[in-house]
Amino acid sequence: MDVSHVNLHQGSATLIAKAIKAAIKRKTQLTASAGVSYNKFLAKIASDINKPDGLYLITPEQGADFVEQLPVERFHGIGKATSMKMHSLGIKTGKDLKELPLEMLQHYFGKAGLHYYSISRGIDNRPVNNYRVRKSVGVEITFQQDLKSKQDVIAQFQNLLVKALSKVAEKQLTAHTLTVKIKYHDFVQITRSRTLPHLITAEPARSVFEDLLRDTEVGRRNVRLLGVTLSSLKNKSGQTHFRQMDLFGDY
Repeated sequence: MDVSHVNLHQGSATLIAKAIKAAIKRKTQLTASAGVSYNKFLAKIASDINKPDGLYLITPEQGADFVEQLPVERFHGIGKATSMKMHSLGIKTGKDLKELPLEMLQHYFGKAGLHYYSISRGIDNRPVNNYRVRKSVGVEITFQQDLKSKQDVIAQFQNLLVKALSKVAEKQLTAHTLTVKIKYHDFVQITRSRTLPHLITAEPARSVFEDLLRDTEVGRRNVRLLGVTLSSLKNKSGQTHFRQMDLFGDY
C-alpha cells in the first residue's frame, strides 16, 4: 500500500496510512505495510520497507539521497533482465544511474530511458489514479473433505454462482463471462471460462458448468477447491462499470 500526494502534508498522509493499516487489520485480521512519500515511485519503494507490518516515510528532503543509495534491482519498474543489463553497464545504484546522461539511457533502454533518468533524481510526475474499472467479482471455497463426484462439484458451483450473482446485484451490475477455478487434491489448478450472449443467471447455469467440466478430470480426481468468477461486468445501462477504488472491494 502506498500513499502519495504532492499537496498532502506528510503528517496527514502518515495518519491516513496508519488509519488504512488499522482498517485492514480490523476487516481481515491481516497486517499491511505502508509507504508515504511525495510521489508514486518513492511511496511504492517505501511500502516495501519494514514488511510485513511497516510504515515508512520518505520526505522531499530525504528523496534524493534515498534514491542514490538504492540498488537498481529495488527500483519499481526495473525487472531482473533490465537490472542485469544495468549491472553489465556498471549501473548498480541510483547514484550510478543518475550520473549517466539522458542520451545514453535512451540509447540503451529506449523510451524507458527518460523514466529511469527521472526516477534516479526522485522525480515522478505520474498522477495518482483514484478510479479504475471493476473487472470481476468472484468467490471460492476450500473443502475440508475433497469432492469426488462431478455432480457434487456442479452443485457446489451452483452455490458459488448464487453468491457471486448476489454480489454483482448489490453493485447494480450484470455479467456475461463465467470462469470456474478447480484445484485438485494434489494442488494442480485449472480454470475454464465461457462468455455468454445473454446475462448470466443462476437458472440455466448447470448446462454451462457441465460444458466447462467436459474436458477436465473432475469425477476421476478429487477436488480440493472451487471458485466462480463473473466478469465482462456492465452497469444496468449496459456501460462498462467505473467506480472509485474500494479498499475491501472484489476485483
